[in-house]
Amino acid sequence: MPGASHVGVSQRIESEEERNRLKKLVSPYCDELGGYIIRTAAEGATDKELAQDAAFLKRLWKKVLERRGKNATRSMLYGELDLAQRILRDFVGTELDLIKVDSKQCFDVVKEFTEEFVPELTDKLDYYNGDQPIFDMYDTENEIQRSLDRKVELKSGGYLIIDQTEAMTTIDINTGAFVGRRNLEETIFNTNVEATRAIARQLRLRNLGGIIIIDFIDMISEEHRERVIQSLEQALSKDRVKTNINGFTQLGLVEMTRKRTRESIEHILCGSCPTCMGRGTVKTVETVCYEILREITRVNRAYDADNFVVYASPTVADALRARSIMLWRSWRFLLVSKSKFRQSLYTLKSSLTW
Repeated sequence: MPGASHVGVSQRIESEEERNRLKKLVSPYCDELGGYIIRTAAEGATDKELAQDAAFLKRLWKKVLERRGKNATRSMLYGELDLAQRILRDFVGTELDLIKVDSKQCFDVVKEFTEEFVPELTDKLDYYNGDQPIFDMYDTENEIQRSLDRKVELKSGGYLIIDQTEAMTTIDINTGAFVGRRNLEETIFNTNVEATRAIARQLRLRNLGGIIIIDFIDMISEEHRERVIQSLEQALSKDRVKTNINGFTQLGLVEMTRKRTRESIEHILCGSCPTCMGRGTVKTVETVCYEILREITRVNRAYDADNFVVYASPTVADALRARSIMLWRSWRFLLVSKSKFRQSLYTLKSSLTW
């Protein structure tokens, strides 16, 4: 907050102890440049992370003042950053080993940005100009495809089923081929613990937010339930997005929430199927065949037509033709005279009862 000298804390941080802790950590960073507002994402942040954020904001504001002094006429002092720069800004305070960029133009822009605002990341930038595409080198394409799959395999042989809907995201855990070495209860517990780490990674990778319901495999032992919740909390502690776990319900489900930051990877990379309109199911061949019969009946009663022409997909046409050779002259159209319509319709309908 340029010109201010105090520290504000988001009202969404409800814990008074956490509010006081954050204020105490951030207050020393207030100076002649201004004060700070501690946002919800800072809840649980360390002193190092807050210090790096404060340093970034100070450098940014100094650059704005510098540009204002240099430009007498109207010019942009600050604007929304490009994707690569936003990523580096969001990763301030995160331990990174190396940042590879395969575009020279993007590398120059990012390097200039880090030198001005995030100097601790400049030495970690590396320009990649190899023959092999960088996505192929790090198996990124396959990882993107896996992040869109409904099924996520676990190393033990179990798997997750992730379904994203408008209201919530559901995650179901199954043991699959994993049978364990001791007993069923131990197998279930080990699968659930392994699933917590996979779930935390998938939430970050897919950027899933809102209400999340996790259906762990039923556990009899209360101790096992508590350890699974602890494992989930530990796995989610690395997530920069705020999460809240409510524990097991009476139905044995785990309710949790994750703050929505932007669209999930599925919504960004995919669109609704033009055939099923996002429902994930289409009508069976048999259903379509009977719809055709009912439509022929309606048209026959409404209009004085001598012939009927029905266009159908190859699978539907083959189904009709295979069971009513007397009616079909081709898989693409059907010609039925009115005088023979009723008898032909009865023959066709009888042949479709498979």
